[in-house]
Amino acid sequence: MKSVNQEAVEQDPQQLHEDLHDIWGNPKGLKALTIVNHTTLGLRFMITGMVFFLIGGILAMLVRTQLAMPDQDFMSPEIYNQVTTMHGTVMMFLFAIPMLEGLAIYLIPKMIGARDLVCPRLTSLGYFCYLFGGIILTSSLIIEMAPSSGWFMYTPLSSKEFAPDLGSDFWLLGITFVEISALSAGVELVVSILRTRTQGMALHKMPLFAWYILAMALMIVVGFPPLILGSVLLELERAVGMPFFQIAGGGDPVLWQHLFWLFGHPEVYIIFLPAAGIVSTLIPVFAGRPIVGYGWVVAAITIMGFISFGLWVHHMFTIGIPQLAQAFFSAASMLVAVPTAIQVFVWIATLWLGKPKMKLPMLWVMGFLIIFVCGGLTGVMLALVPFNWQVHDTHFVVAHMHYVLVGGMFFPLIAGLYYWLPLFSGRMPSENLGRWGFWLTFLGFNGTFLIMHWTGLLGMPRRIYTYEAGSGWEIFNLLSSISSFVLSAGIAMVLLDIALHFRFGKPAKHNPWNADTLEWANTMPPSAYNFVSLPNVETRHPLWDDPNLPHAMAEGKHSLAVASHGRREMWGTDPITGKVREIIHLPGNSWWPLFAAAALAVVCLSLLTKVYALAGVFVIIAGIFLLRWSWENGAHPKAAPDAGVKPGDPPLHSRTMDGPGLWAMGVFLIANGSFYLSYLFGWFYLWTVSPEWQMPETPPLSLMLMLAAGVAVLAGCVVMERLVRGLRQQRDAGLGAGFYLAAALGALQVGLTGWALWQAELAPTQTSHDAVMLVGLVYALFHGGLAVVLTVLQGLRVGYGYVGAHAPFEPGVVALLWRYNVVTFGLLIGALAVLPRVLGG
Repeated sequence: MKSVNQEAVEQDPQQLHEDLHDIWGNPKGLKALTIVNHTTLGLRFMITGMVFFLIGGILAMLVRTQLAMPDQDFMSPEIYNQVTTMHGTVMMFLFAIPMLEGLAIYLIPKMIGARDLVCPRLTSLGYFCYLFGGIILTSSLIIEMAPSSGWFMYTPLSSKEFAPDLGSDFWLLGITFVEISALSAGVELVVSILRTRTQGMALHKMPLFAWYILAMALMIVVGFPPLILGSVLLELERAVGMPFFQIAGGGDPVLWQHLFWLFGHPEVYIIFLPAAGIVSTLIPVFAGRPIVGYGWVVAAITIMGFISFGLWVHHMFTIGIPQLAQAFFSAASMLVAVPTAIQVFVWIATLWLGKPKMKLPMLWVMGFLIIFVCGGLTGVMLALVPFNWQVHDTHFVVAHMHYVLVGGMFFPLIAGLYYWLPLFSGRMPSENLGRWGFWLTFLGFNGTFLIMHWTGLLGMPRRIYTYEAGSGWEIFNLLSSISSFVLSAGIAMVLLDIALHFRFGKPAKHNPWNADTLEWANTMPPSAYNFVSLPNVETRHPLWDDPNLPHAMAEGKHSLAVASHGRREMWGTDPITGKVREIIHLPGNSWWPLFAAAALAVVCLSLLTKVYALAGVFVIIAGIFLLRWSWENGAHPKAAPDAGVKPGDPPLHSRTMDGPGLWAMGVFLIANGSFYLSYLFGWFYLWTVSPEWQMPETPPLSLMLMLAAGVAVLAGCVVMERLVRGLRQQRDAGLGAGFYLAAALGALQVGLTGWALWQAELAPTQTSHDAVMLVGLVYALFHGGLAVVLTVLQGLRVGYGYVGAHAPFEPGVVALLWRYNVVTFGLLIGALAVLPRVLGG
C-alpha cells in the first residue's frame, strides 16, 4: 500500500493553516456555547473546577475557624454539618475529578497526535452537565438547604426520617447529574486513546500520561455506576417511600455503604493516577533522560487499577463484617502499596540516574513525593484492622485522607499546570512568585494536617462542631487552624501567579522545557485543530529523537494535510499496533449538547420540587434532543455525504464496520453493565443479609411471560445480527424491512415485560423485595424501548439513503445494544423469576 505520508501535491503552509482554521475554528459571541473543540472544553472544565475549588476552600476555612478554639459558636451545629458535607462533596465531586478530566481532555489529543477527541459533542454534553449539576448542588448553600449528612451520605442519616429537608435530594440529584459528565468523559477518553493515536504509535510507544489516563477513564467507567445506582435507590426511597435501606421494609442501610464505597475507594486511585501521570511525565523531562522501567510503570498502573476495586470494605471495618472478610480486605489494602511503591522507586531511580533541574514544576513534584509517601505509610497503618478500630472516625483518618488526596493530587496538579502553562498561554510562569506559593502551601499543608494525626491519636472525633476546654486538643487545633490560613495564602499566591502570567509573563520559546512528547509540537497557544499534518511516530520520545518534527508538521509535510473537502478529519488507528485503519470525520459545533443538558437540568429541578409531571415531560424532550443530535451522523449531509478520499488513503470511518462509535457504544455498555451488576449485587445482598427480607410464598412474576419476552428479544437480536452480517458482505436488500421486523420483536418484548409487571401487582412502597423487582423491570423496559427506537431510526435512515452497503457502520452499533439486552434480560429472568422458585425465600 502506498504510504499515506507521500502527498503528491505541494501546498502553501499558510494557506493550509487558514483553510483548517475555517473548518475547525471556534465561533464567537453566543455561538461560543456550541463549541465542541477539546482545547476549549478542557479549559472550561479546568476553569470551572478551579471556581468550585475556591468555594470548597472557603468552606474548609470556615471549618478550621470553628475548630480553632474550644466552645466556639461561630457556626451552629446545623450550619457546621452543611459546611463540612459540602466541603467534602465539592472537593471530591466538583473539583478533583472534573479538574483532572479537564486536563486530560485538553492534553490527550495533543499527546497522541490527534486533532480532537473522538466524540467531541459528548465532551460538550459532559461539560454542561457538570456545570449545571454543580450549580444546582452549590445553590443549596445559598438557600441554607445544603446536605448535612456527610459527603458519604450514610443512611439512615441521609434518609427521610433524619434528613426531612431537601438537602439530601440536592446531593443525590446534583451528584447524579455530575456523574453523567464524568462517565461521558471516561467513555470519550478510553475510545480516543485506543483508536485515534497517530500512525505508528503502538500501545507500547504511548506516552505514560496516556496510560495513566486510560486506566483512570476505565476505572471511572466501571466505578461510578454503583454510586449512580445507590443515588437512584436512595432518591426513590426519599421521594416515594421504596424501602431499599430501611430494615423494617426488608432493606439494609449497610447496602448504601457497599454501593458508595464500590465507587469511593476506586475514586481515590481515579484521582491519584492522573496526578501520578503528571509526575511520570515531568520527572524524565527535568532529569534529562527517559524514565527508568517504562514497562514496570505500565504494569503498576494496571495492577493498581484492578486491586483498587477489591478494597471497598477497607472503609467498613467497624460495622461488624465477618473476620474472614476483614482479613481479606486488610491484606488487599496492604497489597495495593506494592504497585504504588514501584512507581515511587521508578521516579527516584530516574532522578538518581539523570541530572535533575530544580525548576518550579519540579519543586512541586518533590513536595508531592514527600507528602504522598507519608500518606501512603498511614494508609498501610489503617489497613491493619486493630489499629483501624482505634482511630476510625477520628482526625487521624481525616489527616490521612488529606495527605493522600490533597498531597497526592493537588501538588502534582500544580506542578503540571506550571509545566504546561507555556502551552496554554505562550508565556513562562514567575519563578519567584511560584516558589513563594510553593513554600507557603507546603508548610501550611503540613502544619494543618500533620498535627491532625496527633489530635486523632488523642481521640478527637471527626465531624464534631466543637469541643470542651481541657480536652488536651486546644493547642493542636489552634496550630492547625493557623497553618490552614498559611496554606490558603500559598494557594492564593499560586493562583495570583497564574493569573498575572497571562499578562506579564515572559514570552516562551518553542518547547521551553525541552520536553519529549507531541503536545509541544503545537503552536503556543495551540490552534483549534492542533496539527497541520499528522506525523508517523514510532518512538516514545518523538521530539527528542527528531527536534525538527514540529516544523515539518507545521509545514504540512506529514499526513492529512488537506482541507478542501471541508471535513474535520484525523486518523483512526489500530488499538494495539497504531496502524492506520480509517479516516475519522468528526461532527462540528452544535447546539444539541447544550439543549440536552439544559433539559436534563430541568428534570433535576423538577424532581427537587416534586413536580413529577414536568420532569417526565423534560425527560422526553431531552430524549428528542439526543435523538436529533444522533441523526446528523454517517452519510447525513451535515456529517460526510461525500466519501471521497485521496488516493492511497484509507476510507472514512462511516464507510467501514468498525468506527469509533462502535467502540464508544461498547465502553458505554461496560458502564451500563457495571450499573446492572451493582443492581444484581443489591438484590442478592438484601436476599441473603437483610433480617427482614420478605420473599413471597408465590413468586409474583410470571415465568411464562418473562420467558416469552426473552424469546422475543433474542429473536430481534438474531434479525439484527443477520442484517449486520449482510452489510459486511455488501448486501443491503430488504435492510429497511429487516430493521422494522427487529423493532417489532423488540416492541413485543417490551409489551410482554410490561404485562408481566402489571400482573405481578407489586407493592414497592411496602417491601424492598417488590421495590428492587420493580427497578429491575423498569430497567429492562427502558433498554428494550431504547433498542426499539434506535432500530426504527435505522429503518428511516435506510429510506433517506444514510445507511446501506455504501454506509454500513451504524447498524453494528445498534446491534451491540441488542446483544446487551439479550444478556441482561436473561440474567433478570434468572434472578427475579427462576431462582426464587428454585431456592425459595
